[in-house]
Amino acid sequence: MEKTFSKQSLFKIILIFLMALSLLLSIYSIKNYKSSSFPQNTTGQFRNFNGQNGQPGNRNGSIQKGQPGNASGSAKNRQSGNTNSGAQNHQFGNANGAAQNSQPGNTNGATQNRQPGNTNQPAGQNMQFGSSSKSKFAPLLTVYFAAFLIVCAYLYHIFIRKKRKINLKDIGFIIFSMLFIGFFSRIALSTLMEGYGGDIRLFQSWASSAANSLSQFYVNTKSSDYPPLYIYILALIGKASSIGFLQSHYVLLLKLPSIIADCTTAYFIFKLAQKHISPAAGIILGSFYIFNPAIFMDSALWGQVDSFFTLFIVISLFLLSEGKIVLSSVFFTCSVLMKPQGIIFLPVLFFEIIRKRNVKIFIKAAVSALATAIIVILPFSAGQNWLWIFKLYAGTISEYPYASVNGFNFFNLMGANYEKNTNIFFIFSYKIWGMAAITAITAFSLVIYMKFKNNKCAFSCALVQIAGVFTFSVGMHERYLFPAAALSILAFIYLKDKRLLILSAGYAVTIYGNIYYVLFRASGSMMNSNSHSLVGDGISLLNIILFFYLAKILVDITFKGKTVNCLKSQ
Repeated sequence: MEKTFSKQSLFKIILIFLMALSLLLSIYSIKNYKSSSFPQNTTGQFRNFNGQNGQPGNRNGSIQKGQPGNASGSAKNRQSGNTNSGAQNHQFGNANGAAQNSQPGNTNGATQNRQPGNTNQPAGQNMQFGSSSKSKFAPLLTVYFAAFLIVCAYLYHIFIRKKRKINLKDIGFIIFSMLFIGFFSRIALSTLMEGYGGDIRLFQSWASSAANSLSQFYVNTKSSDYPPLYIYILALIGKASSIGFLQSHYVLLLKLPSIIADCTTAYFIFKLAQKHISPAAGIILGSFYIFNPAIFMDSALWGQVDSFFTLFIVISLFLLSEGKIVLSSVFFTCSVLMKPQGIIFLPVLFFEIIRKRNVKIFIKAAVSALATAIIVILPFSAGQNWLWIFKLYAGTISEYPYASVNGFNFFNLMGANYEKNTNIFFIFSYKIWGMAAITAITAFSLVIYMKFKNNKCAFSCALVQIAGVFTFSVGMHERYLFPAAALSILAFIYLKDKRLLILSAGYAVTIYGNIYYVLFRASGSMMNSNSHSLVGDGISLLNIILFFYLAKILVDITFKGKTVNCLKSQ
């Protein structure tokens, strides 16, 4: 008994020490943080827009002068590896706005439009990957990822396979401590990198513009290709940045919503796994998510908002699995109003409505979705044509007319990165093949959902949607698979098939590899059509394998009644 008590006490002491350490590190990091920085009235390095002077939804050309947060507005094709000259494309805080297309290895700063080994690349397609200084700790991140996977495998063996018990009195404390450590360690990590320069500058510009005039945001900010929902968050950040001591922490403010979303999603996983499997499973699965470098690399390092988007998807699917269709439709609508990729998940909501075969539920869900859309969109509509929101979505959806946009998937494996999606690939164009893939994937999801005969497979079918569309459709970015990290864990919680844990680990690897490669390792050759790399091809192939493995698991469960090593609730 004393031995058990001693172990439990030691574990608590370790957690308390780690909480204190993460808090102190975050305080130290914030106190000593010096943004490199993004002054509001200097040149912002925006994602380039396709020669249309800043029209929304087109990131491949010049950007309009006079954008909020951009005094000179000159376009810069983003490129990694430029190591010299006065106005280097890859440096943060460049205030003179000189246009420069220097190629990797070009040391004289001359303006060049040619890409090495690629004569048909669209203008403005170069992408800045930020200062080379950010890569100094990149190898440590990979070492951490490898250690993370080993520790998770060990914990899985001890607590899941061996079913070692955890003192129920400690559950609340353990969950709190994990969330505490996860949050404050992210705050500390956020100071290590300014983020992906183009995205951060763009978010800062939007935040400043939205804070000045929310109703005129889309009129004044031609560079915005995001739907309205997240603009509310950026408006709050823009207003908060006007507070004296927060002015020098603008980048941290931009990253904060995604960091909070990481922790909230992890809490969902903690509680749902605790409810449907066991307390031990809740702690392990929640920890697997919150300490996963594929997750915090996107939010705390890159500075993107995929975690916030994923949270909306998780909440909507949770409500759907609880039979709350009307409320679920509200959050599904919010996800679409945040990112167009939310459309990928809408079929799952329709599946449940079809399964219910209740006209009243359909009408209530439709009215709730429409009301939500009107409430979110209306404040931005002053002085706008009533079709403006449709034009925004049309522009956003069509802004990447390529087979793949650095997404490690089937088309990338075929050497079609930045290949025009209208080009022919085995009789048909890439775009036609992508549309056919979406149709087939959605039909497969529908069959699985109908065969399952209840809403507990909502997370699994949502996983099919995002994994299938990412792997076999066109225009996919490196971050579009991000929701699969949470959905694969939640699919396991509801179906309790241990093969889904293998799938979750697999997606952790591919999501990490794709984001890491683009954020830290990509170069000019990465952007070429017909480009190949060992990492890119390997991850692309693994994503294909994982999708078919997912399909096999669901076919086994629904058609064969076969669930491997099903875990019973404790």
